[in-house]
Amino acid sequence: MERSQVKIDLRATGLSAAELKKLVAGYIVEDMLPISTVDSESFRRIVEKIPTKSGVKLPQRKSFAGYLEREYDIMDANLKATLGEVDFVSTTADIWTVNNKSFMGVTIHWINSTLQRNKAALACKRIRGRHTYDVIGAEIEEIHSSYGLHGKVVATVTDNASNFAKAFRVYQPCNLESESENEEEGDDEEPTFTDVIEALSTASGDGQFSLPPHYRCASHTINLISTSDVDKHLNSCADTKAVYRSSIAKCTALWTKASRSTLASEQVEEVSRRKLMVPTSTRWNSLYEAISRIITIPLNELNPLCVKLGIKCLNEREYQFLKEYCTVMKPLTVALDILQGDECTYGALLPTLTSLMSKTLALKDDLSRMTASLPDVIVKAIKTRFDAVLDSQEGLLAAATCPKFKLRWLRDERRREHVKELLTTECRKAAPATDNANVSQLPASPAEMDFFDFENQPTESFSAEKEVTDYLRSGYELEILNQFPNLKKMYMKYNTPTPSSAPVERLFSLGGLVLSPKRNRLSDRRFEKLLLMRYNHCFTPKENKKT
Repeated sequence: MERSQVKIDLRATGLSAAELKKLVAGYIVEDMLPISTVDSESFRRIVEKIPTKSGVKLPQRKSFAGYLEREYDIMDANLKATLGEVDFVSTTADIWTVNNKSFMGVTIHWINSTLQRNKAALACKRIRGRHTYDVIGAEIEEIHSSYGLHGKVVATVTDNASNFAKAFRVYQPCNLESESENEEEGDDEEPTFTDVIEALSTASGDGQFSLPPHYRCASHTINLISTSDVDKHLNSCADTKAVYRSSIAKCTALWTKASRSTLASEQVEEVSRRKLMVPTSTRWNSLYEAISRIITIPLNELNPLCVKLGIKCLNEREYQFLKEYCTVMKPLTVALDILQGDECTYGALLPTLTSLMSKTLALKDDLSRMTASLPDVIVKAIKTRFDAVLDSQEGLLAAATCPKFKLRWLRDERRREHVKELLTTECRKAAPATDNANVSQLPASPAEMDFFDFENQPTESFSAEKEVTDYLRSGYELEILNQFPNLKKMYMKYNTPTPSSAPVERLFSLGGLVLSPKRNRLSDRRFEKLLLMRYNHCFTPKENKKT
């Protein structure tokens, strides 16, 4: 039986909400169905009984479909017009699997002339077959091309999946200078042989397009540190292996019991005044939050609760370990919350990592022997996993052009001078070419001008240095960038990327509300249009929006 959700315009019926509800209720009760799942025959009988104004008809299914297509075209045109006026954009990409279907999601981010951060969704496209690097690269390139983004995308942020990493590694723009240098250096090396079949199957795809620079999601990397690196250390250290396993096992038993039994959940609420949180694989800091909820219960109340639930009690050493574990891991969760924020720019990445390492090391003096080595392990893991980011020019310039950071987060004086030189050099490149017309000179004849053949004074270098110096001495509000046009342009370029791929994850969360199990007959293209219209509602004119 065909089911469809129905919305009725009261103005077209001439009835009040109470009268319409009374009229519909008889047919709903007759079939014992909620109005959201009324079948076509029942709805036809309802519509026949509804009085309408002269010349007014209730819309049909095709009318709704046509309305959707028109609204989508308006939204898509407005988005493309807006992106056409932007110089720098960044994207995030990921693949979402639901109901045995896979979708490629892409979101776009940019900063407008008023320094306001904007975002939109470009696609949630069905992906068929294996998720290989060439399929991923071709889909991302096609999505970028459909919106005319060539030369505008400064970076694409994805998670640490190997297929995404390989796609951006293979489809990078060719650097002719580096290739020629490699050829000169490798003249004396022995020749290497390549499989002809493999070369013919991949060469045609490699030369067709190139992808923008690839940034790995900082949130996923911190998640690997808080799970993989920390777990490996605690399981390998003799002082913590036994207590770590036993305490986590007892917490797991408590979570399982409270989540599977309503009686157990009620008993937990009587003691803790709130429910326990259960760790999930999709939320990266859920383990910390779940353990923190347990240690808020005093030990003298927690153990009687465990006895009631029939699970093993925590001893004092295990309880102390859980408290110290949460103390050490708290800076990681704070960093995750910062980097996953909607308004977080790429310039916040390096200051956040620097503060994370310093705050983690400052906890060593308050820890016992069980967890005293954990801060060093975390800091070492950060330096290892973020090795390519900590000294990247893009990251340094992004942080330095953020007024709230500037150079304050740098504690090494030599590194601070290095970043200041980078700012000056980049500011000189961003400044438009200037002539010497503004330089006051004494009038001279052509002969004299030929005789005094001096080099032009590099006035632009002095202006760049002055602009950087004045900027570093100014305030910390974002609006001060309007006083420094070259630095403002640098800010818009280097801070356009997001440090995390969380925006595309939020797109998938919204997609779960659109592609519900009851809408399993929704076509892939219709689903994408519905999702993009819901995400990009700000690009629909107000007069077209329905209240």
